Amino acid sequence: MHRKPVLLVIAHGSRDPRHAATVHALVRRVRSRRPGLRVETGFLDFNLPSVQGVLESLAAEGVQDVVALPLLLTRAFHAKADIPAVLRDAPPRLRIRQAEVLGPSPLLLRALERRLYETGLTPAEKSSTGIVLASAGSSDPEAIAVIEDLARAWWHTGWRAVRPAFASAALPRTEDAVRELRALGCARVAVAPYVLAPGFLPDRIARGAAEADVLADVLGPAPEVARVLLERYDAALTPALVTVGA
Repeated sequence: MHRKPVLLVIAHGSRDPRHAATVHALVRRVRSRRPGLRVETGFLDFNLPSVQGVLESLAAEGVQDVVALPLLLTRAFHAKADIPAVLRDAPPRLRIRQAEVLGPSPLLLRALERRLYETGLTPAEKSSTGIVLASAGSSDPEAIAVIEDLARAWWHTGWRAVRPAFASAALPRTEDAVRELRALGCARVAVAPYVLAPGFLPDRIARGAAEADVLADVLGPAPEVARVLLERYDAALTPALVTVGA
């Protein structure tokens, strides 16, 4: 019987227990959307099981095909270096395809809006509300450009203004973007964390949102995020993608 490749979701990991709990909640939602698909979770650091440990366990079970999906929003260092390095050390019997990162995707914009509306904002307030699109930040110019492009795309959906901000490695910071939107005359300022799970940098974003009117939750297990994961899994099964370790 033909078996679908196992989906291995690769998360960064964190000392903050909320991080792993949120990752597991997202993975449960992915499983619920596609019951016939086996979905495993591995962490690069801080949490167990490790990616290497999951890969070794799968190989010992006789699994042959795996789609490794980075639980990342941009193609920065972890997607370009860390994860490929871990996959290259996988047991040789495994055929592993590395899927693309989650962003950019229109579904992620919908997830961001979901989180904002959960705070009590309404679509009728879009034209008078300024948004800070607050990401973790990166030293990778490609990753920064993706966030800036996303902010421009989101602005075109009707918000008064959308400004990108970064919790590390790049500027502006969340608090500076909040003040800029105040100076612009926005009736309300909302901070939308473009992060998947709680942790050190999301907490920094929250502190930077102290002068905002609204702080949305992290994306977490939003249904749109689960849909993106499955889209990336399906796309990874196309022949055009490079197989790692085959």
